[in-house]
Order: sequence, then C-alpha cells, then structure tokens
Amino acid sequence: MAFQQRVFSGVQPSGNLHLGNYLGAIKRFVEMQADYDCLYCVVDMHAITVWQDPVELKRCIREVTAAFLAAGIDPTKHIVFNQSQVSGHAELAWVFNCVARLGWLNRMTQFKEKAGKDRENASVGLYAYPNLMAADILLYRATHVPVGEDQKQHLELTRDIAQKFNNDFSPSIAELGLGDAFFPQPEPLIGGPAARVMSLRDGSKKMSKSDPSDNSRINLTDDADAIASKVRKAKTDPEPLPSDVEGLKPRPEAENLVGIYAALADTTKDKVLADFGGGQFSTFKSALVDLAVARLGPIGSEMKRLVADPGYIDGVLRDGASRARVLADETMGHVKDIVGFVR
Repeated sequence: MAFQQRVFSGVQPSGNLHLGNYLGAIKRFVEMQADYDCLYCVVDMHAITVWQDPVELKRCIREVTAAFLAAGIDPTKHIVFNQSQVSGHAELAWVFNCVARLGWLNRMTQFKEKAGKDRENASVGLYAYPNLMAADILLYRATHVPVGEDQKQHLELTRDIAQKFNNDFSPSIAELGLGDAFFPQPEPLIGGPAARVMSLRDGSKKMSKSDPSDNSRINLTDDADAIASKVRKAKTDPEPLPSDVEGLKPRPEAENLVGIYAALADTTKDKVLADFGGGQFSTFKSALVDLAVARLGPIGSEMKRLVADPGYIDGVLRDGASRARVLADETMGHVKDIVGFVR
C-alpha cells in the first residue's frame, strides 16, 4: 500500500530552548517543509510523565510554539499544534498499550536513564512513553520522522508496533478494504553536521537546559552580547584547528564548535576546516560569533515578540489542532473498525 509522504515530529515543552533544540530539531523542521506535508507538535502529554508546574507548563507550550514560528515554520501550510488538544493521541496510545509487549518496553534504555535507581517511584506514563510516541506518529500515518540518535530506539519500537498491529489484524484490515497494511513503517531522518550538539563547557556531554552553568548552552532567547560571550568562553584546547575531519575525533570541544558552525552556515565540517583549518581558535570563534548572532538573533527577537502575544499563539495552536483532528479522527475511525469496537 502506498502511503502519503508525511512528516511528524514533536518537541517537549520543557523550558529554556537552546541551540541544541534548534539545530537538532527545529531548523530541520523548517527545511522539511519544502518536501513533505508536515505536522509539528508540542508534546505536552509527554512532558507530564514527570511532574510539571501547571503555570510553567503553559508558558513552555507557548514558548516552543513561538520558537517554531520564529524559526520559519509556516502554520498555514503545515500543522502546528499541541498534543493534548487532539484526543486521538491518548486513544491510540491505549490501543498500542495492548499491542506492545512488556519485553519491548523493558529494553528501552531511555526509561532506565530517566528513572534512575528509584524505578519503583517512576510514573507508569514514563514507562509507557514509547507507546504514546508511537501513537503520535502513527495517528497521522506519518512516513518519516526526524529524530535524534537518542530517540532512534523509540522509532524502532514504533515500527515494531505498526508491524504487529498490521499482522494481528490483517484479516480485519483486508475485509475493510484497507489494503495489506494499515500503518506504514515510518523511516527515521537522522543526520546533519550538528545532529547532537554538545555542551560549550564539556564536549563529552550533550547541551542541556538542566546543566547548572548557563555558559554551557546558547539559549534561543539570548541576546547578541550573551551569544558572543558564551562562544568566546567555550572550552577549547591549545592546538590550532585541524585541516581535516579525522583530526577532530580526539578533540570533542573542537568537533562540537566546528559542527555548530557547519550547521548554522548550511555547509559541511570539511568546508569549515578548509576555511579555518590550521588557524587559531580565536579567529574561528570570532567568525562563529558573527554567524551565530546573525542566525539566532532574529529568531530570539521574534520569539520574544510572539511570547508577548499569547492570544495569537493560542489561536495558532487551536487552528492546528482542529486540522490535526480531521486526520486523527479518520485514523481512529478505521482503528476502531479494525479492532472491532462498535461506534
């Protein structure tokens, strides 16, 4: 069965969006608009797998939406919405809770990392998170999902769930004239020169909002002075930049900064090193400051303007949810018929 080419992805409203969120996800979302029908979701139901302050959660939902719009996502041509406004996510997640196997979820490394040693105190939602992620994607029968390396295992689980559902209900799917498979096998879209952005203070750690040092990250709302200061203070080593990518491997801080430059400039690490290899970090950092301020400054300014108008943002989300619901309701109608529910 041929499925319509469609992208789905989401960002958790966890506050303090930073350069890693932009380069690893949002910038790629913008680029995909030219080639796919896209749904971009603020996944607020995922956020509450750990406790959230309700007032802060609302603020963060609007901030992520503002980042989408400020970066260049067009909410009229594509769909921008928050997950909790479309009930199909929760409905399909329950069906998938009954399709997925405990053994599959027990292998999910992210739960082990997030729950830590006190697993008995973790929420059921945190444990079943991958089933909801599968529902997010398959509710719209998305064919492609831009994901980071840390989410690749969850997408593989999504493919397993889709295949098991199709196999378990194949007679019903065929009888209803829905082809030989109802759900697609979504493909991951992984890559880019900065698919994983590391801390500016430690090239072995991922850039994170939870790092106690604000100098470890560039926040999307940082002004030009803050961006310049953080880049100049970024950890480096005393050697000049290497002349080829192979020379970056034993130098995580250098590799991180070169990757950031390449991603912001829409070029490759090889091209960056062709221009700056052999030179001192001070020269390269000055160029990176100029580039980062030029690319991120307008996004931060527009985010602040949009966040100051919550009525507009809420309207975008309501409109997007209304359009998403049309697709979701069609899928859930078929799922209920396939499973054997009376409606």
